[in-house]
Amino acid sequence: MSLSDPIADMLTRVRNAYAAGLKVADMPHSKMKMELARILKREGYVADYSTEAEDGKRTLRVFLKYDLEETPVIKGIKRISKPSIRRYVGAASVPRVLGGLGVAVLSTSAGVMSDREARRKHIGGEVICYVW
Repeated sequence: MSLSDPIADMLTRVRNAYAAGLKVADMPHSKMKMELARILKREGYVADYSTEAEDGKRTLRVFLKYDLEETPVIKGIKRISKPSIRRYVGAASVPRVLGGLGVAVLSTSAGVMSDREARRKHIGGEVICYVW
């Protein structure tokens, strides 16, 4: 299946899995999706992620995280830069999500990183998504 925006597909799969109360979200593997899952894990939004191979096709499996009341840790997830409209920010204007309570994921020349890391390294880039 050909997708015009595989990152939006990943975010939608995670959003739908949380809405359905699932523990795992599976999706086709790519390096960009794996880096996004790595950042979500490091920031505490997902429990873990892994790569699995079935019939010669690699799959990214994201293990979702819930709190003690079984409510999802991710309250919202939004795609910002799309294939039709790319959103770039400079080092001085890296966005804060909900005043720092959420995280913005950026694709920079130094790799995919969170907004806090981009501010610390003083680099800008393409804003991929917001998570809160």
